[in-house]
Amino acid sequence: MMRRSFALLLAAGFAAALAGCAGVPDKPVRATVYDFGPGATAPAAMAAAPLLPIVLADVAGSSALDSSAVQYRLAYSDAHQLQPYAHARWSASPPQLIRQRLREQLGRVRPVLDPAESAALARTAGAMPRVLRVEIEEFSQFFESTAQSWGLLRLRVTLLENTPGGEKLLGQRDIVKREPAPTADAAGGVRALAAATDAAAAEIGQWLQQ
Repeated sequence: MMRRSFALLLAAGFAAALAGCAGVPDKPVRATVYDFGPGATAPAAMAAAPLLPIVLADVAGSSALDSSAVQYRLAYSDAHQLQPYAHARWSASPPQLIRQRLREQLGRVRPVLDPAESAALARTAGAMPRVLRVEIEEFSQFFESTAQSWGLLRLRVTLLENTPGGEKLLGQRDIVKREPAPTADAAGGVRALAAATDAAAAEIGQWLQQ
């Protein structure tokens, strides 16, 4: 009887221990943080006669782009639903990352100024550089099927000239870039979106030179 009672107590204690372990929450999974990569690893040689400076305004976007979430759409299921990856995020908001990349790429052939630097230049030299405004309309990994996806980037870029009477529209262009994702996951989407951003920056640079 004593042995049986001891066995019952031992079994009850073991069950209680299991119940206690079940009540402990799982260790949270840390999100993987991504950016567009290091970019150029060597300084570019500025042309002997660099192009005129340009002011790059803050990049605008919808409220969905205010967060650091890496987002995707399932076109084969519901393309109208924008969804975030649970365990992946950007190191900054997409507008900040895109502006940083644009400044880097455009700065290879011309000085690129912040709005505050433009104001200082206007006060000291009387110069009024042109202003480039960029608005993000789409920035997501677009799944056509469970195995095939793209980094989809849509931008609207506007070139303005500062005049004593206000800003004057010089031109506007819609840019759409779609780059294939090497893998059907967040890492593949990040690489595709980085490639799409670089392609958009190259097209903007060519457009500005026309």
